[in-house]
Amino acid sequence: MPRRPAGHTARRSAFLAAAVVTALVATGHPAPAAPAGAPGPMNQAFERAAERYGVPRDLLAAVGYGETHLDGHAGRPSQANGYGVMHLADNPENRSLEKAAELTGRSRAELRKDTGANILGGAAVLRGHADALGMDAEDRADIDAWYPAVARYSGADSPVAALYADTVYTFLAQGWATTVTGGERVFVTSRPVSPLKGDQGAARVTAQSPDYPSALWVPADPANYATGRTATVDKVVVHVTQGSYAGTISWFRNPSSQVSSHYVVRSSDGEITQMVRDKDTAWHARSANASSLGIEHEGWVDDPSWFTDSMYRSSAALTAYLCDRYGIPKDRSHIIGHSEAPGNDHTDPGANWNWSSYMRLVGGSDSGSDGLTFPSYAVQQSGSTGAQVQAVQRLLTDQGYEPGAVDGEFGPGTEAAVQRFQTARGLTADGKVGPRTWTALLSAGTTPTLVTGASGEAVKRLQRALTAALGTTVAVDGAFGPATDAAVRGYQEARGLDVDGSVGPDTWGALQTGR
Repeated sequence: MPRRPAGHTARRSAFLAAAVVTALVATGHPAPAAPAGAPGPMNQAFERAAERYGVPRDLLAAVGYGETHLDGHAGRPSQANGYGVMHLADNPENRSLEKAAELTGRSRAELRKDTGANILGGAAVLRGHADALGMDAEDRADIDAWYPAVARYSGADSPVAALYADTVYTFLAQGWATTVTGGERVFVTSRPVSPLKGDQGAARVTAQSPDYPSALWVPADPANYATGRTATVDKVVVHVTQGSYAGTISWFRNPSSQVSSHYVVRSSDGEITQMVRDKDTAWHARSANASSLGIEHEGWVDDPSWFTDSMYRSSAALTAYLCDRYGIPKDRSHIIGHSEAPGNDHTDPGANWNWSSYMRLVGGSDSGSDGLTFPSYAVQQSGSTGAQVQAVQRLLTDQGYEPGAVDGEFGPGTEAAVQRFQTARGLTADGKVGPRTWTALLSAGTTPTLVTGASGEAVKRLQRALTAALGTTVAVDGAFGPATDAAVRGYQEARGLDVDGSVGPDTWGALQTGR
């Protein structure tokens, strides 16, 4: 197992107070205390499984959240024949269900349907991968050292395994909270991450789509689609994966699956991967295959939490592009759901898919605010009300800090959540959201290197954070152009950083600690 460089501890201290690092590294738990009251059954299951197999609790929960949003779907299998909260798989390429049964002594039936057993099985499989990688107790105590084991948990080949592990560490960086069956709240608080990727670091997907410039390119197995077309393309078919983004990509690369789509869209940030060329026939909609382009969306039809604003916007931009490129009318006769394709027995995208909003975005008539972007960020504190308080509450909720209702009222719950966030970021825990706390809140999340020419949600996050840090408006358009470059350089100069216009670990680290 590769060891972490000696300079890691010093670099990480720039991100997080030493006491918080100790809490995260030693236990894998969120640094802030959980809400008062006895934990519910799923929280208990994660705690027990983490303790038994020496897997950080937050890592285990993040793997489950990335797979299923912690919904076991009553034991029903995913598209890739995976089961339960931890998506224990039973297919020719991934036999994690079988491995979990061997390691835990639980039956496959119990592992498929019992949530506690399923979580225990997921922890056992992760620990098995850690042992195979030679991870000792010191390695296992460092949540960042688990990246290769998480990649192996995916059961995918190297580039897709890296996508999978990146998603899990994105959830650790951003934090999240969700309500599971029975009303129990499960959450992971945000924290800076710096995963030790080892060989997986060189296995990232870097090829760009040959048909849609904003997408990645990971080809499906040739056994899962037909070369060429026998009909003119005249429609777009909207699907839901019934599984995770990386899991779906892996499934389409499995020659035994006999299915594919042209594009797959990630829930959390709208990332798109193309898998079949537009000129070829993906196998996604039976009789409509020859005349359509298929777009799969990460998630499950019965769980609207997967259908995020980022997913809708990204997918709608893709659909609009395809319609313009191939002369497809932008109406519901030509942009259809899988369930609407002739001769199909599927139900996706289902009743939770917001067709009216989606079609409005496809038609380019969207003009709504995202609720996080403002020309300036005022101090918010106890007694404050309005849209910026609501933005604070949204950011805290998204990162797992539980302020209570997102209602625009800065009450005791919001103040306590702000203090927990401030403590985790090494800020003065005064419960007030001033420039430093705004900057840390708005920049929290993943830390991709951004330079002139970059685009996307990470650039928008950077632009909002710079607005708060500099006290001057930086246009939030998701495009890293000259104005953003000037703002970055101004920030770097003011904070004593290298003034190179590149937003790498040092600049992100300064932003995420509110400097």
